[in-house]
Amino acid sequence: MLFKQQALLRQKLFVLGSLAIGSLLYLVARVGSLDRLQPLCPIDGRFGPRSQDEIPLRALQFKRGLLHEFRKGNATKEQIRLHNLVQQLPKAIIIGVRKGGTRALLEMLNLHPAVVKASQEIHFFDNDENYAKGIEWYRKKMPFSYPHQITIEKSPAYFITEEVPERIYKMNSSIKLLIIVREPTTRAISDYTQVLEGKERKNKTYYKFEKLAIDPNTCEVNTKYKAVRTSIYTKHLERWLKYFPIEQFHIVDGDRLIAEPLPELQLVEKFLNLPPRISQYNLYFNATRGFYCLRFNIVFNKCLAGSKGRIHPEVDTSVITKLRKFFHPFNQKFYQITGRTFNWP
Repeated sequence: MLFKQQALLRQKLFVLGSLAIGSLLYLVARVGSLDRLQPLCPIDGRFGPRSQDEIPLRALQFKRGLLHEFRKGNATKEQIRLHNLVQQLPKAIIIGVRKGGTRALLEMLNLHPAVVKASQEIHFFDNDENYAKGIEWYRKKMPFSYPHQITIEKSPAYFITEEVPERIYKMNSSIKLLIIVREPTTRAISDYTQVLEGKERKNKTYYKFEKLAIDPNTCEVNTKYKAVRTSIYTKHLERWLKYFPIEQFHIVDGDRLIAEPLPELQLVEKFLNLPPRISQYNLYFNATRGFYCLRFNIVFNKCLAGSKGRIHPEVDTSVITKLRKFFHPFNQKFYQITGRTFNWP
């Protein structure tokens, strides 16, 4: 009799345990399907009282899971209306620079519950054909978001295209502008490496970096080479300053974002007037990939594409020295204008 009672008790405990495990697995799967349901960190009262029309960030964090369904393009107009979703013009744009870390910056900022990113480069302001389609075409290229979220897009060609500052100014003269930079010579070589990879993929030949970066007739730096010209940051920034005050720009250290991303992201949060929500929990170093990956919650992680972090070709040291000497006065002026100094040689 006692043996039967013990067997029955063990059977009941097994059933209860199975139910508990099943419930836990369901919750984990549910979190994954809602994309970003889990809060990144606790919300408390550190930020003072909210206005009545402000949506709490905890609510935004919960609702962002629903945005995953709308991104698939399956939502009806009624569903969009009921969820109070809108396609907003960006309140901040990552305008450059190419090979400075624009994609990494955009993806990392998207960790914040109050930020929604445009997944693709829109190329609205730098492409005459796209720009002719009008501002409504541009707005409809933006992702669905909640009214109190910030939409951000990135198109690194904006920084070096002459017409762009005036065009953005006409859209929104108070927009916040993000520029991410790397050591100019390293950035130029990275730029070359990306183009080289594309040529090799198509079985095309390409000049060595040294031949492109140095004018063979004068043996001086070739400023007509786009990769070199893009790295003269101060020349491009001066064109932007004809339309926007320096206070509307924030300079991100692309080299530091790779090595130690959190401090750079915290500075951007402050610039965008966002409460700090990105923490070390959201960033973990992937030893295999050699750079930081993103953790949105206990289920959903993301690393940047494998094309990031390409190995640079060997470049003649005398050419590197010549380039660094060439960039030096431009770098000094860039430090003076922006108020931010980098440890560039």
